[in-house]
Amino acid sequence: MKDLEFRVINECEQMGLKARAPKVGPEILHGLEINGLAAELARATIWIGDIQWGLKHAIFTRPEPILRKLEAIETRNALLNADGSEAPWPACDFMVGNPPFLGGKKLRAEMGDDAVEALFAAYAGKVPPEADLVCYWFFKAWAAAKAGRAGRVGLVATNSIRGGANRRVLEPIAAANAIFEAWSDEPWIVDGAAVRVSMVCFAAPSPRERGEGRGEGPSARDACSGEGPSSGAARHLLPAGGEKETPRLDGRPVARIHADLSARVFDITQARRLKENEGVSFMGVTKSGPFDIDGAKARSFLDEPLNPNGRSNLEVVRPSINGRDITGRSSDRWILMFEGIDSEKELALYEAPYRYARSVVYPARQQSKTEKNKERWWRYERPRPEFRAALGAKARFIGTSMVSKHRAFVFVPAIVTPENLVIAIARDDDTTFGILHSRFHEAWALGLGTSLEDRPRYTPTTTFETFPFPEGLTPDIVAADYAADPRAKKIAAAAKKLDELRRAWLNPPDLVRVETEVVPGYPDRILPKNAEAAAKLKERTLTNLYNQRPQWLADAHDALDRAVAAAYGWPEDISTEDALAKLLELNLERAAKQG
Repeated sequence: MKDLEFRVINECEQMGLKARAPKVGPEILHGLEINGLAAELARATIWIGDIQWGLKHAIFTRPEPILRKLEAIETRNALLNADGSEAPWPACDFMVGNPPFLGGKKLRAEMGDDAVEALFAAYAGKVPPEADLVCYWFFKAWAAAKAGRAGRVGLVATNSIRGGANRRVLEPIAAANAIFEAWSDEPWIVDGAAVRVSMVCFAAPSPRERGEGRGEGPSARDACSGEGPSSGAARHLLPAGGEKETPRLDGRPVARIHADLSARVFDITQARRLKENEGVSFMGVTKSGPFDIDGAKARSFLDEPLNPNGRSNLEVVRPSINGRDITGRSSDRWILMFEGIDSEKELALYEAPYRYARSVVYPARQQSKTEKNKERWWRYERPRPEFRAALGAKARFIGTSMVSKHRAFVFVPAIVTPENLVIAIARDDDTTFGILHSRFHEAWALGLGTSLEDRPRYTPTTTFETFPFPEGLTPDIVAADYAADPRAKKIAAAAKKLDELRRAWLNPPDLVRVETEVVPGYPDRILPKNAEAAAKLKERTLTNLYNQRPQWLADAHDALDRAVAAAYGWPEDISTEDALAKLLELNLERAAKQG
């Protein structure tokens, strides 16, 4: 800013206009910093920069004191006032920031319940409560821009800003065509750990867009005389000539940047949730306590005789699965599951599991900030009974890891409990499995989901419930009702072939032995034949398989993709982008019909 002013002053002299002494100083820089030491360091750094500039240009006068107060850098909370109301921000021409990266699910653990509740109350209806902390800065910056209190904004966020609840803060900005430059997915180092970030630059609406008539920029006379408004918020939107500049995404010019930080001709973020997909896809259980037990402990409980209530421990000891069990190899996970037990007296009738839970789970749950977790310490925080109700009598369900480098689906026995980083889909048919494993659904999920570092995230709402299945093969139809449909048969055959080939690669018969579980009806155990086999099997994971993507796997997926494309009535070799456009059209058509 000082360089720009100096240049203008020199040009004014060349034009014969009255010059002035430089006036731009550290006071033009406003800042909000919650940490007192960091704020003081910022003030000192800015003054040092001002002194260095003066020395460089031979106009430094060494005032006393050299470092003066800089009240424009405020030490305070950027989001909340002391009374819990929304904190104001100073008006400015340009706003830049690297707001704190804190996921929505980590807010309470890091900030405490009281601070989070105050935040939610102050921004109710403005920022989704599920959103990451960084989203509050985007909301406030856009509000300032719309009000003419900020001209241009550049903020850094985690790359999850592109999807889910986070993306909602970008939707009004993108709808106003205000994003003029963005980097969708860049590496970033935080505390020594590599994360992925998005950088978004947007401008305030022009005076015409705000309904204020045609705005005019400051003249050379304004610059030389020092006259004119203190904040030219709406003045810095357009380059000379009044035309908006071409947006740039990841360094390339594009026609428009959407809320998911893509530049497709169509805006996939317009997709809406479909009623035909409701009540099918669920997050796994959230335990919020040390309910996990290893296989040896679980089997010792299952080998116990019947309890005093005449019941077996198998009612409260279940195998479980998490995301790594899907993308990697089974870790022989088991959990204690006491859902439906209303009192500790009733729980005590399951003797061995109760003794373990009382000594391990109880003390941990007493540290919880949630009263219900303390009082009913044996119950999960979110047991997901709705998933079990939807699953009914099905013998298996479809599972996928919520966060995964590759979007892979697997069949899971119904007796297994999915944990919170597993998305469980209450379907057991090969046709649904095949549609989900098509490249069309994968691309849809990538477009509408979020990501953690470089691993895309899959959610029940934004990625599953928005996806339009082929007509007549939708999740609200019982699989048996379309079993005779030639389209369903073709997809099911290709899906079954893919599943069989993958299972054979993951667990080749020459490396594994199958052992019956101690409880009839529970999944068989797949164990390595020897130490050498165990070493080889460690490398046999779905992640490694899809990293390698051998030709047989590519061929199996190609056959499946062709079958799914035909079910939609598309050319079997349709491009992914053309398919996404058609899927969006189909989604919006069905959403309009459902109201």
